[in-house]
Amino acid sequence: MQRTSNSLKPKTAREIGIMQGFPPPPEKRPTLENWDLAPFNRWSFQNMRSLFPTVDVRAGGGPVRGFEQVSQDLSGIRFTTYDGRSLPISDWIWESYTDGLLVLKGDAIVTEFYGNDFHPEAAHLGQSVSKSVIGALAGILHGEGLLDLAAPLEHIIPELTGTGYATCTVDQALDMLSGARFSEDYGLAGSDMTRVDVASGWRPVRDGEIKPTIRDVILTLPQERAHGLSFSYRSIETDVIAWALERVGGADLATLLSDRIWRHIGCEHDGFFTVDDAGTALADGGFNATLRDYARFAKMMLDGGRVGDRQIVPGAWIDGICGGADASKFGTPYDLLSPEGAYRRFWWVHNPKRGVFMARGVFGQMIFIDRSADTVIVKLSSWPDYLIPSFGQDAVRACEAIVECL
Repeated sequence: MQRTSNSLKPKTAREIGIMQGFPPPPEKRPTLENWDLAPFNRWSFQNMRSLFPTVDVRAGGGPVRGFEQVSQDLSGIRFTTYDGRSLPISDWIWESYTDGLLVLKGDAIVTEFYGNDFHPEAAHLGQSVSKSVIGALAGILHGEGLLDLAAPLEHIIPELTGTGYATCTVDQALDMLSGARFSEDYGLAGSDMTRVDVASGWRPVRDGEIKPTIRDVILTLPQERAHGLSFSYRSIETDVIAWALERVGGADLATLLSDRIWRHIGCEHDGFFTVDDAGTALADGGFNATLRDYARFAKMMLDGGRVGDRQIVPGAWIDGICGGADASKFGTPYDLLSPEGAYRRFWWVHNPKRGVFMARGVFGQMIFIDRSADTVIVKLSSWPDYLIPSFGQDAVRACEAIVECL
C-alpha cells in the first residue's frame, strides 16, 4: 500500500540501527527498562523470543487453512480522524506505525500489508489481544462442562481464599467486573501493573526486592468494593481466569490453547506465550502469532466458532459476547471509543446491534470483527507509547470506513 507522503513513514528498526551490527552497539540494544518503548519496540515486538523465555502453542502440523486472494486497493478510502482531518487509508497505515494489516472479507484476503520489515513468517506480540484469545478458550472449557461461570473463584483455586478474588465469580472476572484492587498504570513504579511486569520478567527487579511470580502478585490483591458493580479494566483478571482454566482443564495454558484451538483452525505456525520464572504464561498480554494466524483465529470467531464442519468455540458463547453485554456497567472513559459498547468475555463490544466486537492491545494491536459485514481486520503496530487516544479512535474509524467500502 503506497503512502502519499514520504514524511509520514516512521523509520524501521533496521533504519534506526536497533540490533544492527556484530555485535550491536550498547545504545542500540533493547533492555528491560526500554524494550517496549520507542524506538526499541519497532524491533522487540517482532523478536520476543530473543528477549524472554517462552512456551509454544503448537499448531500441530495439520492442514493449513488457506484464503482466497482478491486484491483490492483500499489506499484511497478516506475517513475523518479524531482531530477532524480527512485522511486516506494509505496515510493512516504509516502514521499509525503499522507493522501488519490484513483485511479479510468472507474467505478472501482483500489487503495484506507488511511494514517495518515484518513478514508472513514472523510472530508479533499481541499485547492485550491475548486476553480475547483466553476468552475464547474459556468458552470452550465452559461448553465442555468444566468451567462453571457462577462458581466463586476460590472454589476452583483454593489459594485465592482471603484475597480480593475469593468470592468473585468466573463470569464476573471474565467481564472485568470484580471488586479487587488493581492499578492499571503502565510504566509507573510500584503500580500493580508494573508489579506484574516485574513478575513476568518484562521489567527489572529493583534492588533489595525478591522477584515474585505472576500468581504471587494475584495473591496480594485485596477487595476494595463489591463484585459485579461496574467495569474497570484490569489486566490481571485474565491471569486469574487462566489459572482457573489450568485447574479445571488439567494442563498448562499453552497446551490447553493448542489442544482446543490452535491445532484446529488451520494455523500455519506455532504461537507462543512469554512465561515467568515458574513457567506461567503471561495470559494478559504475552501471546505472539503471525498476522495470518491471528486472522485465522479471528475468522473462526467471525464464523460463530466454526471451521468447516468442526465447532471450535460454542456458537452460543460467541453470540453472548455482543448479545449478553451489559452497557449499563460500561462507563467513562471506556465509552468514549464505543458509545454503545460494553466489555464481555475479554472482548470489547463496539456495536452490539451489528455484531461488531474487538480485541485490543496497547501500542496498537487490534482485531476488528464485524459479523454483519462478514469482515475481519487485523492490525499489528508498534506505536511510540502505550496508549494514544487519537490513534485508538482513528483505528476504529479506519476499520469502519474499510467495512463500509467493502
